[in-house]
Amino acid sequence: MSHGRVLFLTYELDVPSFRYRMRCLFGDLAERGWTIREEEFPRGRYFLRTWERRQQLAWADVVVISKINLNRPEAALLRRYGRRVVFDFDDAIYVRKPRTYTDVPDESPWRRGKFLATCRIADVIVAGNETLASAARPSGKRIVVLPTPVNVHAYDRPGRARDDQFIVVWIGRPENLMYLELARPALARLAQRYPALRLRIVCSEFPDWKEIEIERVRWSPDSEIEALTSAHVGIMPLTDNAWTRGKCAFKLLQYMAASLPCVASPVGANCQAVRDGITGFLADSDAGWEQALERLMESPALRARLGVAGRESAAERYSVGVHSKRYADLLSEVLSDGLPASTVAGRSVG
Repeated sequence: MSHGRVLFLTYELDVPSFRYRMRCLFGDLAERGWTIREEEFPRGRYFLRTWERRQQLAWADVVVISKINLNRPEAALLRRYGRRVVFDFDDAIYVRKPRTYTDVPDESPWRRGKFLATCRIADVIVAGNETLASAARPSGKRIVVLPTPVNVHAYDRPGRARDDQFIVVWIGRPENLMYLELARPALARLAQRYPALRLRIVCSEFPDWKEIEIERVRWSPDSEIEALTSAHVGIMPLTDNAWTRGKCAFKLLQYMAASLPCVASPVGANCQAVRDGITGFLADSDAGWEQALERLMESPALRARLGVAGRESAAERYSVGVHSKRYADLLSEVLSDGLPASTVAGRSVG
């Protein structure tokens, strides 16, 4: 059956969060008969940027705004031309991200006010985890929690881990490298006792640590698969604050899809992704990080057991197939609510 027209708006089309969370929906939506457009939304030029896109907004039966905060007048303008609006976010965009891992997030009333104004115009808010959903509840009509998914089958091409090395892997964007400092003391002590230990970093930038041998892998869609599937353990250290509690633990899902046991800080969605002692370990101190990593280094059987459980969990709870079906069903519900698109009046565009 033919469905409607959907417009995806976001600041950057090629950032990982949009590719992994939104673009993965396009195949399922197209199969259901949806017509799809995606559009970059400027970070500046407030109000004017929305006015310039009034024809695209009026074209769409459903507008999905991804990680965009609008002030109250601009939110009202977008709502004027948008028949039905879905607000999707998978980060704590209501606070400013810290510049260093010791900083406290800036929780300015201005930023929070824009976030809540955007929530108010949405027919449905889709949050990446429960922490984010809780932030939206004061102003949201309907809130749905859908974690960012992982393409489990992309990791079916296994790499081969070298027997003469032990690879601890971290993958992420340059601005998140700072969180590795939390695991650095434990890794440094382990490197003294285990010369085979290597820290593999998959990124576009790399730290220069003298006490640990770092293997640098420049990120690409192909390099990340090989880099993860040929490692032994995946890590995700985090500080605990309003920004990090909103993170969706996506790198942990990648590790699990690659059948790697995980070690992570017990912060936010990490606590749901990692089932302690089943798919990995949660570490809340230097000693905890050192103990968890050493247990995994010493026991190939433990690594294998946790890796298999992690892969099964990723496939069952976080797969692209599960996510895209739920999201497509949600958009169909949004489309069916209220008047059919063909009968909506008052949407003339000048």
